[in-house]
Amino acid sequence: MPKTTIFLAGNPNSGKTSTFNILTGLHQKTGNFPGVTVECKSGTVVLPNHQKVNLIDLPGAYSFYPTSMDERIVVQHFVDLTTGAFPEYVIFVADMLHLEKHTLLLQQIMDTGAKVILALNMADQAERHGIDIQVDVLRKYLNIPIIKISARSGYGIDELKIAVQNVIESTPKSHLPFYKLSQNELQLTEQLKSHFPEHNSYQRLLLLHHYQWLPFLSKDEKNYIQTIANNYDSLKGQIEETMSRYNHFLPAIHRSIKKSNQYSTGFSDKLDAILTNKWLGPIIFFVVIFFVFQAIYSWASYPMDLIDGWFSSLNTYVKSILPAGWLRNLLADGIIAGLGGIVIFIPQIAILFFLIGILEEIGYMSRAVFLFDKLMQRFGLSGRSLVALISGGACAIPAIMTTRTIGNWKERLTTILTLPFISCSARLPVYVLLVGIAVPDKYYWGIGLQGLAFTGLYLIGIMAALLGGLALKHIIKTDERSFLAMQMPSYRFPVWRNIFLNMWEKTGSFVIGAGKIIMLVSVIIWALASYGPVGTMRQAEMLAHQVAQKQQMDVNQTANLVASYRLESSYAGRLGKVIEPAIRPLGYDWKIGIALLTSFAAREVFVGTMSTIYSIGEDADEQTLRQKITNYRDANGRLVFSTATSFSLLIFYVFAMQCMSTLAVVKRETNSWKWPILQFLFMTGLAYLAALLVYQIMK
Repeated sequence: MPKTTIFLAGNPNSGKTSTFNILTGLHQKTGNFPGVTVECKSGTVVLPNHQKVNLIDLPGAYSFYPTSMDERIVVQHFVDLTTGAFPEYVIFVADMLHLEKHTLLLQQIMDTGAKVILALNMADQAERHGIDIQVDVLRKYLNIPIIKISARSGYGIDELKIAVQNVIESTPKSHLPFYKLSQNELQLTEQLKSHFPEHNSYQRLLLLHHYQWLPFLSKDEKNYIQTIANNYDSLKGQIEETMSRYNHFLPAIHRSIKKSNQYSTGFSDKLDAILTNKWLGPIIFFVVIFFVFQAIYSWASYPMDLIDGWFSSLNTYVKSILPAGWLRNLLADGIIAGLGGIVIFIPQIAILFFLIGILEEIGYMSRAVFLFDKLMQRFGLSGRSLVALISGGACAIPAIMTTRTIGNWKERLTTILTLPFISCSARLPVYVLLVGIAVPDKYYWGIGLQGLAFTGLYLIGIMAALLGGLALKHIIKTDERSFLAMQMPSYRFPVWRNIFLNMWEKTGSFVIGAGKIIMLVSVIIWALASYGPVGTMRQAEMLAHQVAQKQQMDVNQTANLVASYRLESSYAGRLGKVIEPAIRPLGYDWKIGIALLTSFAAREVFVGTMSTIYSIGEDADEQTLRQKITNYRDANGRLVFSTATSFSLLIFYVFAMQCMSTLAVVKRETNSWKWPILQFLFMTGLAYLAALLVYQIMK
């Protein structure tokens, strides 16, 4: 017998996620709604009679007239009767402190015929604010089970489970719709009845409003509805319905709300006077985000170093116990190296979502979004994009994952596509090496030229992200309207259970989702750099040994020289030779071309590749490498890393999408290869043109 499915619905910031977490605990998983990239959570709830039911957490929504992809998903569920996924049973979570704002969606859901239980959340906070809901009065008006709960403390959760059990076991009650359709609406929905007999009148009205984007409707069905909808003003109908509902339920809601003499606007309003102030607000926000950024950058370094050390030791151990050959190299240099490239990002992801989770739980992130929304919209972004862009300074991967909070698909996609322009920590090894070559280590009035160069590189990335957003604002087309509608939650202490569950989910999502792609590409890159035509590779080794013997090199120097010759003869080396004519105008030779190719695995790989190419061991410090390549000359006696070439490379790495991990996450977040491919081509093309311009001007 299949499990009964319960759906969880409610407005954003109603405590719906906390309710879901306390009902399901760790018995939850994340997946995509059919046909879309919006994620949903599902879990298992055990009722008092030991019956197990599925719980699906619908995205937060304000009404059945959506302004984002999340809200469209909610509407789609309540009007789609073709898949058997109609939410027959619904737990509607509402904030007791703002019940008037939640009742609109509640009534709309009830009018679809769903069996609804109202969970009045934040009962503990309401008590502190001197607010109480007289459940008997409200129950008489709504005629549904109503339970007071606190998802933070667990109060009322057992009673909520009993209510769910009773609703499942009880005989369905007839429900008189709250909204009475106008005469014109009745006539139009009656015409739809022949094609949609299983829908009730209100569901058919929703078809009139939303038929253009509802995915389950066939082309013929959309054309049929359109012939009827031509006689209906949808926008006017939405306004009339909304006003009618508010006029109907506000008096009943006000009768049920009881405020004590101690009732006040509370601590939140006093804090908001400071935190959302147009002058103080931005300063405070940047101080907070600076702390988050520093924490990600500094706190993550210790566990990342440990992980790096563990995988390095594992690599050495595998090489020590296995005989030399392709299997040992595949495990050590391919699979283990690729796995290390996945796991090493976990500390940054976990710390970011831990800190962002705290800011969200206490209610601060909603204020930041509100504060910067107007400014960011000028660049095709939203207030929610700001946190993602700043987080990108540490790593683009977790930053892209934070864009899930952006409801407008166009703004979210714009943020995802422009975010990699922000200089991340992976670019630092490249910047350190090349700035040290290209910029003199001189100071004027206490200001170092190399420090100014670093600042300039970061500013270029920020400007590229904003200008890219401005361009995409006019390129990406969408029917979604771009305005911010949100409820400011009260400030509160964080629920640590929610924070750690969210951190666990996001980290696991990266490791499992993006990790598979990263592993595959890592093995491919290893194979290209390790193998080549057999005869050519053997000849390269023999030649390297002859040169080493002639120059009386020691064992390590000989090994490095052999690695350099083998790399030149490998398929990657051959590919470097092939692309050399294309990169020569930028001032690059085939060796730099190989580094560009291998650093696609991660930008910092550029330094390690240059070490191998120039016969310097991986354990050599950056200063040794810098000294070596600064003075390295080609066969014609010209400096390979001239000032022009070094600046050209710096500009290339500012703009280029040299990170397969980021591309993998973009693919996962957009659920399509189209966007990461376009992103890669555009950023690489821009990087090429910018680097070409810099080199040709400076040479």
